[in-house]
Amino acid sequence: MIDPTLKRSLGQMIKGVQVVGACHGGEARAYTSHWVTQIAFDEPIVLASVSPKHDTYPLMVKSGFFGVSILAADQIMEGQYFSYPGRKFNCVGEEMLEVDPNWGLPVVPNSIAYLRCETFDRIERFDHDLFLARVIGVREGRLGEPPLLYSARHGWRKTGDNAREKGVSIRDQLLERVNEAGSDSD
Repeated sequence: MIDPTLKRSLGQMIKGVQVVGACHGGEARAYTSHWVTQIAFDEPIVLASVSPKHDTYPLMVKSGFFGVSILAADQIMEGQYFSYPGRKFNCVGEEMLEVDPNWGLPVVPNSIAYLRCETFDRIERFDHDLFLARVIGVREGRLGEPPLLYSARHGWRKTGDNAREKGVSIRDQLLERVNEAGSDSD
């Protein structure tokens, strides 16, 4: 059992919400995640933490591919729908998922963006496996929309106001302090 203070502390972390989908043998499944993250720039690599209990998991393993739909703040219904096994809702939300004709992967219509990912490594650990994947395709959706966010402590959120004042560069202020202290900022 996880320590309650640790659980509350980890619950403060807020992350973007995605729907991860995979197809294999004519079967398509998807689940809501807030545990997909970019881990490299030069070669676009993502890491997806996936529970083997998800019905999407075996399709990801067998196919070696998965799609990521990055949800917009107004897609909370889609986020909620895919956060439960499809059988709980008797698959009543068929309009919430479509198979991309070019990729053959399930995606959520009207998302911010879509990623086609090819798994190159899977690390089996703990209660979730880590899928390391190359992003081999991208499709723009509603890229200008604010993303949907999730925190275990605060629930579903959307991005809001900027954290810094417009026109104010904190970085420039810090570099000025470095220069005033006589240090080289290079």
